[in-house]
Amino acid sequence: MDLSKFETMDTVMLMSIVNMKIRDEFNTLDDLAKFFDIDREQLIAKLATGGFDFLPEVQQFR
Repeated sequence: MDLSKFETMDTVMLMSIVNMKIRDEFNTLDDLAKFFDIDREQLIAKLATGGFDFLPEVQQFR
């Protein structure tokens, strides 16, 4: 799944996809953001609109 248009995605679906990709394909949120050439802080802000916080110690949104 291409995350380049994450701004228009449903936040629950986006959170699920991002967490899955970090778990299965990338080690960190930074790695995911670099791979998809997206702004890490904008991604965090988008997911915050759905009530999700990024927990760096577990590299997941909850």
